[in-house]
Amino acid sequence: MLQDDFILRQIREMVHAVMKMLFQVSASELTPEVIEDSTARTTLENLIALTDEGKIDEAENQLYEMTCDGDRQNLEIGLLFYYNLNGKDDDFLEVHNFSREEIMTGIQDLADRYQLSGIAEAFRTEIL
Repeated sequence: MLQDDFILRQIREMVHAVMKMLFQVSASELTPEVIEDSTARTTLENLIALTDEGKIDEAENQLYEMTCDGDRQNLEIGLLFYYNLNGKDDDFLEVHNFSREEIMTGIQDLADRYQLSGIAEAFRTEIL
């Protein structure tokens, strides 16, 4: 439990730092509203809705397909998706067979697709 709390905080800090660096977003809470483009915001909201229904794998698969094209807007969506998923409590994640480590791995994979693996790896090394 203590390890999960540490990972939760590290993921939050990492996403905040990357969002500020790449997208100049410095909101204290990263909600879909930080995305200016309404279509992108709706896409994120749809992914979050799938997650809320417990369809985390389906949402992740959709995110993966979206982020294969290198569109930077989709990177922002992906980071916010994992930020939101990280905000779920441990019981929710456990019931849906998901873990904080998988969230970190998802962020690492996302960063790799955008040639940003160094940023995510720096945080991952600190966590694990």
